Amino acid sequence: MLKLPEDKRELFKKPVGKLFENLQDALNYLEDKDFEQIITVGDVVSADFLRSGFKPDIIIADFKTERSHAKAEDINVIKKYSASKIEVKNPAGRITEDLWGSIETAEPPAKIIVKGEEDMATIPAVILAKEGSVVVYGQPGEGLVLIEITAAKKKEFEEYLELLEKE
Repeated sequence: MLKLPEDKRELFKKPVGKLFENLQDALNYLEDKDFEQIITVGDVVSADFLRSGFKPDIIIADFKTERSHAKAEDINVIKKYSASKIEVKNPAGRITEDLWGSIETAEPPAKIIVKGEEDMATIPAVILAKEGSVVVYGQPGEGLVLIEITAAKKKEFEEYLELLEKE
């Protein structure tokens, strides 16, 4: 298991991709692109994509929003999404082998439901995504972040991975 040290938490609070203030701007951007896969991390982003008609290849959700229970309508939209369901345990601020493995082996369409927190799931999602894919996650109070997967972006996230401590 990998753990985010307290003294590194600030590094993970800034957007690491294109920041969009609202869903519609992100969707407009995506309409002109042809991505290998779309992976959404987080309940609000995943539910918003589903409601808009976008069908993510992989959804990673924990039924929480900013450490509180997610809205019932967001949970219901994700639960109703017709995709294979994988349940994993993953504590806050950590990346377990279970979470990593579920992302690595997920056959789209899939929804990975995390018992605990999916707060660090963007790291393995980016590293494991095919080049030409996109990973989208929510940026609290700012909007949503879209990460276009390139070799350089994967390398950047491998460097983030090195900041974590083995537990």
